[in-house]
Amino acid sequence: MGAMADSTQTLIGPPRAAKKPHSFTRHGTSVTDDYAWLRDAGYPEVTDKEVLSHLEAENAWFEARMAAHKGRIDALFTEMRGRIKEADTSVPQKDGDWLYWIEFEEGAEYKKWWRRPVAGGPDELILDEVALAQGKEYFRLGAISTSANGKLLAYAIDDNGSERFTARIKNLETGELLPDEIPGTLSGLVWVAGDRGIVYSLANEQWRTDNARLHWLGEPVENDVELYHEDDEGFRVGSSLSANEKWLLIGTSDHETSECRMVPADDPLGTQILVKARQKGVEYDVDERDGVLYIHTNDTHENFRLATAPLDNPGEWTSLIEGTDEFYLTGVDLFREFYVIEGRRAQGEGAGLDRIEVRYYDDPARVEPITFPEASYSAGLSNNPEWHVSTLRLTYESMVAPSSVMDYDVAARTLETLKVQEIPSGYDASLYATERLEITARDGTAIPVSIMYRKDRAETVGGDGPLHLYGYGAYGISIDPGFSTSRLSLVDRGFAYAIAHIRGGDDMGRAWYKAGKLERRTNTFNDFVDVARGLIERGFTAEGRISISGGSAGGELMGAVINSDPHLFGAVVAHVPFVDVLNTMLDDSLPLTPGEWPEWGNPIEDKAAFDLILSYSPYDQIRAQPYPPIMVTAGLNDPRVTYWEPAKWVARLREMKTDDNELILKTNMGAGHGGKSGRFESLKETAEEFAFILWQLGVEG
Repeated sequence: MGAMADSTQTLIGPPRAAKKPHSFTRHGTSVTDDYAWLRDAGYPEVTDKEVLSHLEAENAWFEARMAAHKGRIDALFTEMRGRIKEADTSVPQKDGDWLYWIEFEEGAEYKKWWRRPVAGGPDELILDEVALAQGKEYFRLGAISTSANGKLLAYAIDDNGSERFTARIKNLETGELLPDEIPGTLSGLVWVAGDRGIVYSLANEQWRTDNARLHWLGEPVENDVELYHEDDEGFRVGSSLSANEKWLLIGTSDHETSECRMVPADDPLGTQILVKARQKGVEYDVDERDGVLYIHTNDTHENFRLATAPLDNPGEWTSLIEGTDEFYLTGVDLFREFYVIEGRRAQGEGAGLDRIEVRYYDDPARVEPITFPEASYSAGLSNNPEWHVSTLRLTYESMVAPSSVMDYDVAARTLETLKVQEIPSGYDASLYATERLEITARDGTAIPVSIMYRKDRAETVGGDGPLHLYGYGAYGISIDPGFSTSRLSLVDRGFAYAIAHIRGGDDMGRAWYKAGKLERRTNTFNDFVDVARGLIERGFTAEGRISISGGSAGGELMGAVINSDPHLFGAVVAHVPFVDVLNTMLDDSLPLTPGEWPEWGNPIEDKAAFDLILSYSPYDQIRAQPYPPIMVTAGLNDPRVTYWEPAKWVARLREMKTDDNELILKTNMGAGHGGKSGRFESLKETAEEFAFILWQLGVEG
């Protein structure tokens, strides 16, 4: 179960949060929450000295416990950094009269954005993230958008992790910033009206984008026009351009219902066209070509279909590609001469793997799939900004194949590899193997598992060697079997690395997602546990030799499975874990809560939802039993999983658990949901995570 406390514990003990009796009753059930005080009443400002003192004490304990492993952390960091090409350049992509690309300089944490004229001319630095991040503890570039005429650049930055971005506009001809400044954005920046205006969304006090607003260049922000306001507090608003850039598309949605409006991009104050009024449970997105709308929707089949409609009768939808049980249609991209569909096989051979098809407007029967060489991989369209193209930019990778950038010649149906991710310290793919397994869950469902390991693993570590198991399982987000340079630091030390494609994600289609949400939420947790058991049965590892990790909703997964089956796992890493599920879903003042009810249920109004969430909420289900060693991270400015969730969870675990295994919490006091910014600073946190895992599983090297 991991290392016992060493001599450091005699010098300093783990923090013990004060218990302050607090309880509430809902639907006739009383719930005790003695650590509720860890939520600062003034949030999002956190100034309560007792709260801050406790978080700082936890950070000090984290540093004290990890101090003896600093050498290994530094070695892992150096190793991981050695796999990253420090001076690196992306493949240029044409957009209008310009070729655009990004560059990392040697040692730089952040990117520089470049372009040069297609017709020839000098390179131009259009945005320098390194300079913008100078002196900041945290920096993140959000939206970035060049005007159609190529003369202006709109971008937005967050310098504290709160995910409230400030938008600025740069004159690319002079290099000067325009006086326009829009604080509090949380959206893309969409150029309209011949580059005279920008459409964006503000985050309101509850961190919800309930609006689409138009800013005219040179005008005060106070004069900005609200193009659309969403009254349902569970919905979020976002804007984009159609592929041909003729239409401004204003969409609003929650996790299961959506609605879209269109307005001419050159007349954003014109009459808006509502494509179809929202209908609960129906999602759709829309694009336009030659007066015909193309609608990607799940109205007749949960795996989505592609429908068309005339622009003058946008709600009259006719199927172009019917939805089926066999294929999950995840997206559609229109181009002038053809369109591309993306999706995944949902049944049969190759189920769960990406599929890309080129199709033609004038010949619906003509289907040209793009084929890839490996049995398990991740592939998709990359950045394809132009309407009239003859080649498509793609990305491709697998668990053993580094990321590749490819161009697909549509007419010739050939792939050209433009760039393969370079690993300066060296990488020999022939040393590694990857498999796609199926492990049967307790209800008889076959759960896909992607796994990689060194081919010599059986000889070096045997059947009880360590294994790392990763999972997420929420919001219909698939976890693709892609490549990771940092993962090699575990695999090269004898680990097998497995991804459990559990229900709650949409890895196997929309039904797969629905089978892990709301009243079927516990399938997600059971799947993960059953995959762990199945990997033991197949001889990949042994009980207690499995490390696990997950973040956010994947952190909820971590909390649930260590409550139910703590003996299976030898080390647990939970990043910004969503573990106080019941309290959060009962608080409609929190930023995300109303929009989350379609995913988890509304325990305020629904007793059955209350009872179910209470039955699995990791914080509420902590019990007096041994727990495996646990490392937890949090972000003080995190608007998604508020800092007090992991803080309360750790406090109650310290109170209840009956073992002496490690339990450490690190709160980033200047960061949010994604942890530290910068490509190397974030790598340091991965090095800490891996050092903790190696320590607890007793792996040398």
